[in-house]
Amino acid sequence: MTIRALTSIKDIPATTWDALWSDYPFTRHAFLLALEESAATTEESGWQVSHVIYEHKGEVLAALPLYLKTHSWGEYVFDWAWADAFQAHGLPYYPKLLAAIPFTPATGPRIGLKKGLDNSATVVESLLRYCIDMKHWENASSFHLLFPERHIRFHDLPLIERQGYQFHWFNQGYRHFDEFLENFSSRKRKNIKKERARAHAHGLTFVTQRGDQLSADDWNQFFLFYHTTYLKRSGRYGYLNKNFFQNLGKTMGDALFVVSAKKGDTPIAMSLFFEDKDTLYGRYWGCSEELDCLHFELCYYQGIDYAINEGLQRFDSGAQGEHKIQRGFIPVLTRSFHHLRHEEFQLAIAQFCRQEKAHLAHYIDEARQALPFKEGVELVDSRILL
Repeated sequence: MTIRALTSIKDIPATTWDALWSDYPFTRHAFLLALEESAATTEESGWQVSHVIYEHKGEVLAALPLYLKTHSWGEYVFDWAWADAFQAHGLPYYPKLLAAIPFTPATGPRIGLKKGLDNSATVVESLLRYCIDMKHWENASSFHLLFPERHIRFHDLPLIERQGYQFHWFNQGYRHFDEFLENFSSRKRKNIKKERARAHAHGLTFVTQRGDQLSADDWNQFFLFYHTTYLKRSGRYGYLNKNFFQNLGKTMGDALFVVSAKKGDTPIAMSLFFEDKDTLYGRYWGCSEELDCLHFELCYYQGIDYAINEGLQRFDSGAQGEHKIQRGFIPVLTRSFHHLRHEEFQLAIAQFCRQEKAHLAHYIDEARQALPFKEGVELVDSRILL
């Protein structure tokens, strides 16, 4: 048995890496390679590739996407206060080890396993203990695992669980959008119909194109919209560049598509989605004109339409956004796991996360009370909720 870290996703063949995973798009070799080749994940950008693989007699049995990071940007599980606390005590918080998908707050598999592996639990524990064991990462302060699948448990490992929330849409076997709206109270149903009508009243056409159908000019246009949106919201450019998006179109066209809102032949807004066999993932959008209800239509309602038509079970529309509640997106629990090298900080952060969990439970209960559905509507399996 050997566990070792890679310095690039290119150090392992794509077929070997991809054989360890489901069709979840964000752990695909092509996705991680596009990040590297576009310089989004490099030592210079603060994302030093350190992917860990588990081998037995030369065969790769498991893998974990891992980065040695010198900042906390692009993670969506916010630990800036932890870094400030370290600094206040004269301790370095960076670099830290991060097991996550860069710039992608989507719950999914974080440990890839060979199909049919008999001792998978032992392999998973060995991989994580390798990361937690700081002797392999002499200058790292901590290890962080973000947005793993809900069914994974780490009871025997010194990991602190931190909970968060997002808003997801769930398919209850709907045949069309109006059937979904039948679950809404009358007033809330009318509001959604009015929003869709206002979006379509601008004289736009909505066009869906697979990634490999988009030209270089199309991706350049999307990139411009994407950056414009980041500048409007945060005053800074987005993390990704046009090379990243163009590479994805060439290598992952089967797993993504773009919905464009056009005036004549000219796009004025575009939204990017990924998908696997069960789930739709809304990632980025942007526009050149701020039109009434266009964001809701392009980023949410078009996605719901697509999920219903394709029989997808869930629509993860990204982090944050309480406005999603009134549009039928349900608050769901997310998790991350953390280990701090410094014992006193490990204890203090564990206490903080326990207190945060109690506040979160109250918030999610209130958010569920604000959902637009009629009383008695059975929404989703409660096991994936707090």
